[in-house]
Amino acid sequence: MPTCDLQTLSLDQLKTGQKGRVIKIESTSKEIKRRLLDMGITPGVVVEIKHIAPLGDPYDIKVRDYDLCVRKADLSFIEVHPL
Repeated sequence: MPTCDLQTLSLDQLKTGQKGRVIKIESTSKEIKRRLLDMGITPGVVVEIKHIAPLGDPYDIKVRDYDLCVRKADLSFIEVHPL
C-alpha cells in the first residue's frame, strides 16, 4: 500500500511568498486555537506568507481573500503542507 509522505512544517517556517495548506492547529491553549479558527485559519485553507517584519515578528499572511497580521509564536501552532 503506498504511503503519503508529504512534508509538514509549522507556518512560521515558511518564507515570504510561500504558501501552505493548513493541516491542523496544535495549540494546548483553547483560547489561541479558538482565536486562530475565528480568523479563518481552518484545516484545508491555503495561507500565504505576504511579509515578515524586519525583526522577524509579526507576519503578514493572506488567508482566503484578506490579510492578517499574526505573531510568530501563534503561527508556530499551525501545521501546514508547503505548496
